[in-house]
Amino acid sequence: MTAPETMNSRERVLAALAGEKVDRTPVCNPTNVATVDLMDLVNAPFPEANRNPELNASLAATGYTELGFDSISPYFSIIQESSALGCEMQWEQKDNWPTVRMHKPIWDRPEDVKIPSGFLEHKDTSTIIRSIEILSQNFNKEVAIVGKTMGPWTLAYHVFGVEKFLLMSIDDPDMTKRALDKLKEISVIFGQAQIAAGADVLTFPDHATGDLVSGEYYRRFLLEIHQEMVERLNVPLILHICGYTLDRLDHIAQSGMASFHFDSKNDPSEAVKIADGRIGLVGNINNPVTLYSKGPQEVRDEVNRCMQAGVNMIAPECAIPLATRLENLLEIPKAVREWTQSN
Repeated sequence: MTAPETMNSRERVLAALAGEKVDRTPVCNPTNVATVDLMDLVNAPFPEANRNPELNASLAATGYTELGFDSISPYFSIIQESSALGCEMQWEQKDNWPTVRMHKPIWDRPEDVKIPSGFLEHKDTSTIIRSIEILSQNFNKEVAIVGKTMGPWTLAYHVFGVEKFLLMSIDDPDMTKRALDKLKEISVIFGQAQIAAGADVLTFPDHATGDLVSGEYYRRFLLEIHQEMVERLNVPLILHICGYTLDRLDHIAQSGMASFHFDSKNDPSEAVKIADGRIGLVGNINNPVTLYSKGPQEVRDEVNRCMQAGVNMIAPECAIPLATRLENLLEIPKAVREWTQSN
């Protein structure tokens, strides 16, 4: 017999982020769960769904209405701020995400960083703000609306170029800190606009990943900035960093962020041990192998592993492959409920 759930999805997510008791572990992907099948279902394909608020909201809502996740994440790429700043975009069709052409950086030095006067009115930022307004009105505190504002480290990759910025971090740490201090204001402006529009939570991607930089980089360049973001953005923040991050998780746990969305390259039991209750964890179902190319049983096995480890919210590790089969995504909330009933 299935025990009744006593919380709605929004209550469940916010309680988990606050470290409070929940009726069951939430399923909350802080990135997104858009797929080609879902685009077809609601007639909201890429690239239009990235730039039209109504289509954006329609596609985003399927994460809740069709998949049964406890959150709605109304964004499907990492380009909004960078596009509004003037970076060149590579627009794709519905089987691929839009991307920033990072081989054509727009700035060279921190002094070049300027926020355009129409930043929030640009098509790519205003689409997200308006989509959040639509979703907030339509769902009326029934489900957690998760906005997203890119952190300064990720923005630096886009506006300076990855190689140039990483060389800057080695050759001139002071210049790097000046650049991050300027770029963080973009994170705040866009984040505050989404909160005003109705976002309950913000994802804060800042890709200081172990695939590119050492764990010490996080402490040196980002820890204080992330602590400041917690003070300035008045909703729970979910930090997202792809790749291997166990070597910096102790520092991340000191950031004050409500939760950390972590990659499948990190063992969930080890992550829970290091976090030690200082920060929540959300993740970390593998995307390219498990969700994309395996079946429901393999998905269930990974969900159970995370549940057994004590991960606070269950989710794919990042934005899912667009060709992911719906049966694999539907298995995530199903497996969470069945694990809860049997434990």
